[in-house]
Amino acid sequence: MDVPTILSQIAEAAIRDELIFPTTTEMALKVQRTLDDPDCSVEQLAKLVQADPLLATRVVAVANSVTYNRSGRAIADVRSAVSRIGFNTLRVLAAAVVVRQMEGMARTPAHRLLALRLWEHTAHVAALSQVIARRVTHVDPDTAFFAGIIHEVGGFYLISRAGDFPGLLDSAHGSLLAWDEGGAAEVGRAVLKRLEVPAAVLEAIEGMWQGYLAMPPQSFADTLLLADQLAPVESPLAELAGNGREGTEVSIDVALDDQTLSSILQESAAEVASLIDALRA
Repeated sequence: MDVPTILSQIAEAAIRDELIFPTTTEMALKVQRTLDDPDCSVEQLAKLVQADPLLATRVVAVANSVTYNRSGRAIADVRSAVSRIGFNTLRVLAAAVVVRQMEGMARTPAHRLLALRLWEHTAHVAALSQVIARRVTHVDPDTAFFAGIIHEVGGFYLISRAGDFPGLLDSAHGSLLAWDEGGAAEVGRAVLKRLEVPAAVLEAIEGMWQGYLAMPPQSFADTLLLADQLAPVESPLAELAGNGREGTEVSIDVALDDQTLSSILQESAAEVASLIDALRA
């Protein structure tokens, strides 16, 4: 069976809502729905977070990162961590746990390696997106962080299903369709819908798939595109789709008022590294 046919079958199942997710997905959706309640409290959210060791670990780690711990005072309890990072970042981290669990659904050593590389790429894009949003494009940093975390969730889903469809990720270079084409895009959209991703984030990811970067960058899509292109770890699925960098060094510099993009990223290097380490926790 060729790759387009496989993608079509997976997309059709996805559209029928026959998606296979890790058990943590329901926990993440429960956190999200609680956050949508205007009357939700830190205490309620802390109890939910504490019920999931992976999420609790991630929340405390991010709360102690350079980005959120400006005072340098480390904290070790979940309630204080939720208070420090805020509700929007908690939404991001709940999604991150789902994505990380999807990485663990890969069945073969080769697919697990692909998933691990894709997670490294995701962590870099998410951390860069937050910094670029705050200092370059001036869009909401929490939304950009969230978009960076889930922008490859369709790819993680394909890797998790590859064991059921021999040849999907093992074919010759260029066999996997780009995300703005055919079945791959439909799979991605279905997974994002199942995770109840907000419309603004869906629009940003669609814009990223189209690949047009405005100058000067100013939208969520521009934020994702810049972060994706600047991430030192490339998506392994981009290589399979024939869209890889093929060893070329990416050099993007944009004049922004009295600074350049490169100088901003240099100043923010410790912040980006701290966020990446927290996401790896």
